[in-house]
Amino acid sequence: MVDDTSESRLYVGNLDQRITEANVIKMFSPFGKIISEDFLWHTRGPKKGEPRGYAFIQYSSKEEAQLAKTELNGRLAYGRPLVVRFASEKYLMDAKDPAKTTFDLKKPSSSSGGGTGQMSRSAKIAAIKNKLKALEQEGSSFKKSKRAETIYASREDGKEEE
Repeated sequence: MVDDTSESRLYVGNLDQRITEANVIKMFSPFGKIISEDFLWHTRGPKKGEPRGYAFIQYSSKEEAQLAKTELNGRLAYGRPLVVRFASEKYLMDAKDPAKTTFDLKKPSSSSGGGTGQMSRSAKIAAIKNKLKALEQEGSSFKKSKRAETIYASREDGKEEE
């Protein structure tokens, strides 16, 4: 049986190490009254004192939590898509993926963040492949132009190329 408090408690994951407790509160406060916030830290080991990369937000109502989940799940924060779900849910990916925009933590909070939409995994892979191909072409054309400069410079010095 699930009680009312667990229905308004959100898990927030995939947080970048640069995100602070204050950033989390700032991101989630526009969607309702936050009753509690648990930002987790490493308590021992080599990462002691560093953020664990996830937090929990408790809203005063289920509706506020649902609104925050809908608006912020998948939204980019410091280049990483946030994972926002009810804390009582098992790890399930949402089948529907509405276009998400970047959440800029440096600007004052607003309900809409500018930027590009959230890309699917296959679209990201394709973009990376295209970027690598462009870099390879750029690198080979750079080598060709260097070779041409060397040939041109050697001809100016009076050396003949065969």
